[in-house]
Amino acid sequence: MTINPNPHSVPTIDWHALDDGRIQCDLCPRLCKLHEGQRGLCFVRERIEDQIWLTSYGRSSGFCIDPIEKKPLNHFLPGTPVLSFGTAGCNLACKFCQNWDMSKSREMDILAAKAMPDELADAARNNGCRSIAFTYNDPVGFMEYAVDTAVACREKGIKSVAVTAGYICDAPRERFFGVMDAANIDLKAFTERFYYKLCGGHLQPVLDTLKYLVKETSVWVEITALLIPGENDSDDELHRLSEWIVSELGCDVPLHFTAYHPDWKFNSAPSTPADTLTRARAIAQGKGLHYVYTGNVHDPDGGSTLCRGCGELLIERDWYQLGHWGLNAHGKCTNCGHSLPGVFEAVPGDWGARRQTVRVLSSVK
Repeated sequence: MTINPNPHSVPTIDWHALDDGRIQCDLCPRLCKLHEGQRGLCFVRERIEDQIWLTSYGRSSGFCIDPIEKKPLNHFLPGTPVLSFGTAGCNLACKFCQNWDMSKSREMDILAAKAMPDELADAARNNGCRSIAFTYNDPVGFMEYAVDTAVACREKGIKSVAVTAGYICDAPRERFFGVMDAANIDLKAFTERFYYKLCGGHLQPVLDTLKYLVKETSVWVEITALLIPGENDSDDELHRLSEWIVSELGCDVPLHFTAYHPDWKFNSAPSTPADTLTRARAIAQGKGLHYVYTGNVHDPDGGSTLCRGCGELLIERDWYQLGHWGLNAHGKCTNCGHSLPGVFEAVPGDWGARRQTVRVLSSVK
């Protein structure tokens, strides 16, 4: 009989035994092959007694209420607060990681906060959050915890958001996104070279996730592309990336170009100039993408949403603060009636740019 190794571990199902005695984790395309006691690259999935366990279930580095625009999601419940949390570990190895203290942590001691899924659902509802976000580190690594939390939240009318690189295999992909309402997919570049050299992964599985989400699910999808000078910001790559989105996903998927700053193990490139984001936005719009945004810079024009029907301002944004609102209760332009793709409520939220730490009362010891 397999014994639970600690109160914060749960058995997983995405694995199979190999002929040589190892166990292969089938959660993500990395396909880690483990001997007894070994952990995958994500660090939080460990082989114990001929089973793979998630060792961070119910534990977090902390809980915060953010504006939904910070995920970033511009077409999903604008202006509303989202309860955000992450755990530790990641199934990619991005040298430029902006949240490396959590995603690259090999110390479970950073996971000082504890909460079970139903407790998180209650915390989101009690704090007036319309959604919960699995973020900071990639939720693919803590999929079982995220899925159980999403199910608990759905029962209480709280929507779920995955902020992820989308690096996941087919079967778990269906289970994971089957309980999500929205996702921001981090498309790190549009070359295999970049994914292999700087992320320790591959591009195609991410493209497969994007196509699956847009074509086979009802999950609201937005894309983030972090631009690193000299690595993934050339005109040629931006043209090809934009063309692929238009041809494979359609013109209405929002795309966010965001600015990089030197961090963790990659300090050779300078911070991204604001005009690089403006150039990228112009290229994407020129290829036919309707909703292209800039991020991590102060750019009200690049952050606001215009009507595709008449050109009127629909949603004014200054950083994470909403201004003018030009949508009616049905998500249509008040000037011409053109529908704005997304998930909208009758009135926008008024959370603003606040970030609030939350203490979740938990029975977990």
